[in-house]
Amino acid sequence: MQRAVEDAIKNYENVDSWKTIIFLYNAALKEVGTKLEILNEEFQHVHQYNPIEHIKTRIKTPESIVKKLHRYGYETSIENMVKYINDIAGVRLICSFTSDIYRLAEMIGNQDDLKVLSIKDYIKNPKESGYKSYHMLVSVPIFLSDGPIDTKVEIQIRTIAMDFWASLEHKIYYKFEGNAPEHISRELKECADMVSELDDKMLSLNEEILTFKAVTEELEQKKLEQS
Repeated sequence: MQRAVEDAIKNYENVDSWKTIIFLYNAALKEVGTKLEILNEEFQHVHQYNPIEHIKTRIKTPESIVKKLHRYGYETSIENMVKYINDIAGVRLICSFTSDIYRLAEMIGNQDDLKVLSIKDYIKNPKESGYKSYHMLVSVPIFLSDGPIDTKVEIQIRTIAMDFWASLEHKIYYKFEGNAPEHISRELKECADMVSELDDKMLSLNEEILTFKAVTEELEQKKLEQS
């Protein structure tokens, strides 16, 4: 019978709990990362088009975990960390076009041993800041000597343009410790709107190119059949 991480940590002392939890999240990150790398290689070697530009993985630092717990109003504890911080293990999947995001999300959701816990679609419903991304919270079983433990991983799927904006926005807000002046926030939102327009334009161009290619190939095929 599979256990959630919250139940598993009750079997350990505090010091060992921290090591065990980080081990579990690292293992979960490897599991999910490997699945995505396999998809990436399949697209590269089997299909004509690869929607994946690159894959990033990371484990949240202890400092970041503590700050987030305090921001949420929780005490620093292993139990609170596991229960309330969903992005300790994180994967960022960068793709070419917005249409690729939903295609990849569906593929991830179809993985038999991944359980989708929640979805936050910040593409259809952007944050007030202009942030866009598609977040999937999944759990993956980690098989240990005394049985499997379901462990959470957050997967963020976004385009190159979305990632560019989000990365720079994070750096700018970090300099102001999250309290940027109003005019900075306003200009960042304007930049987010421009990035969104760019994504829409690039998607439109790509679809136009694909349509042109399909029509051209069809005409060439008809010519061959008539000759």
